[in-house]
Amino acid sequence: MARSNADHRRPPAAGPAAFPASGNLRRRLLSQNFMIDPRAVERVVAAARLRPADLVVEPGAGDGALTLALARACRRVLAYEIDPVAAARLAARTRGDRAVRVVGGDFLLAVPPREPFAVVGNIPYHLTSAIVDWCLRADAMTAATLVTQAEYARKRAGGYGRWSLVTVRSWPLFAWRTAGRIPRTAFRPAPSVDSAILRVERRPVPLVPPHALGAYRALVELGFGGRGGSLYASLRERHDRHRLRRAFERAGIPRDAVVAFVHPDRWIALFHELA
Repeated sequence: MARSNADHRRPPAAGPAAFPASGNLRRRLLSQNFMIDPRAVERVVAAARLRPADLVVEPGAGDGALTLALARACRRVLAYEIDPVAAARLAARTRGDRAVRVVGGDFLLAVPPREPFAVVGNIPYHLTSAIVDWCLRADAMTAATLVTQAEYARKRAGGYGRWSLVTVRSWPLFAWRTAGRIPRTAFRPAPSVDSAILRVERRPVPLVPPHALGAYRALVELGFGGRGGSLYASLRERHDRHRLRRAFERAGIPRDAVVAFVHPDRWIALFHELA
């Protein structure tokens, strides 16, 4: 049975006295860059590919520009906002709208819904890694569509031909891609860098059987944690060299390939060969 909305609450965040009264100062301290360009909002909603029956969890709702657009595209939005002033303002703005529930508090303390849900948000840049980690650990999350720093999105989605540990480790369950850039002029106040839409989708069928995920992650961590420079050198410490050479050949990975430059699909192939 799905939880009620009240089940998503945690102990309330610090009260208004813990936050500066000045709106500009609050935004700086909370890394708030509100999206003011309707075209950018439309691009985020389009990238989320929502259906009318979907439940959406929105981290960092701010003044609600994205919240209201999401509410028109799905069944229900749980909009989290840690700034009590902004949360109260958004709650008043959406009073009477049964498709929106504003939750005043820290999104990172939220209990994920048990029913399938999507995450969509223009998130604080300094919390990007923590929010992505929350999403990856939420068993019922189907997809996350997040506005992040363009550099972060490009690195996680292999935009430089390099792949990060978090991307490779989660690859059996999630596909990572970018869904376009958003200029800094689309925000108020304008950030110092451009943004991008990062899309993380849960795969309908995992690339590694659930019972083998632990072994796959151990292989990835060994590869990224090695000191040999190449992936082959990192794995050679714990694997038979003859078997390892054969696995690399069958997986299509050169033995001198640097760890970060090995495509996640090749990691999957290598794991199946070694397993």
